[in-house]
Amino acid sequence: MSGMTTHPLRPLGGRLRRAIFSGVTEYLGERGTLMAGAALAVLVASFCLLGPIFCRASPYTIHVGDAFYPPSPQFLLGTDQIGRDELARLIAGGYTTLAVSIPAAILAFIVGIVFGFSGALGPIWLDKVLMRVLDAVLALPALILLIFFASLFAPSNSQLILLLGLTSWPGLARLVRNEAIAQRGRDFVHASRQCGAGTFYIAWRHLLPVIAPVLVVNGTFLVGDQILALSALSFLGLGIQPPDPSWGGLLQSGLNLVVVDPWWMIVPSGAMIFLSIAATNLIGQGILARMGETC
Repeated sequence: MSGMTTHPLRPLGGRLRRAIFSGVTEYLGERGTLMAGAALAVLVASFCLLGPIFCRASPYTIHVGDAFYPPSPQFLLGTDQIGRDELARLIAGGYTTLAVSIPAAILAFIVGIVFGFSGALGPIWLDKVLMRVLDAVLALPALILLIFFASLFAPSNSQLILLLGLTSWPGLARLVRNEAIAQRGRDFVHASRQCGAGTFYIAWRHLLPVIAPVLVVNGTFLVGDQILALSALSFLGLGIQPPDPSWGGLLQSGLNLVVVDPWWMIVPSGAMIFLSIAATNLIGQGILARMGETC
């Protein structure tokens, strides 16, 4: 175990991201940060879920002779290199990206909670074994693991959910284990044990509600991490496979075209990735700030 001590509410992610969104929170305030994050989340979700109602074009239809067509009343975001409507592909790509990222975050969330509680409430030997496994997994960069496993085969969407979910739980598992250890010595836990409560009952009815706010904060950051990881895989050609669109794949298609400069194939997909990650981080940072005031 590392000798470093960290704040239990510190979000998962890099120092730069924490610094940026901490500054945003300080500028906007707790309520403003939460409202901004919620507004961005509603905007992104509405675009992905309600977009097909207003955009009737198919993301797979090829318009012969309209390749690299710039934005116009007919094609609001132009067309790609083979004449497909970029707006329709951006909407479909957003739906696909969220349909993979959110279940992957939920899977990682569940695995992290189960793993953390197993170490904290199980026998001492089990805790030692699980922590050594956790240290081994944390020693390997998650992105490298994703690239390695995704390069072995062309994963389907369901396989991507498993791949992303099973490589992003260690940070949350360590957090849950540390928080559960800090709470398991409380009087209400001892009283519950004296009344014959089992380990599962104590974890579910006593410990989980106590650390739920911490889990909510880190769960929001986990969704943003999954969107970023999936976009990176798709950008490298290892994520969502063509012809299904994804934000990372659309960004990669636009940046690979060096002969022309189709900005409409690069800016919208990059902006949607940024907005979706910013939404989750603003929500998490806003909740984190409010919880920090009460700690």
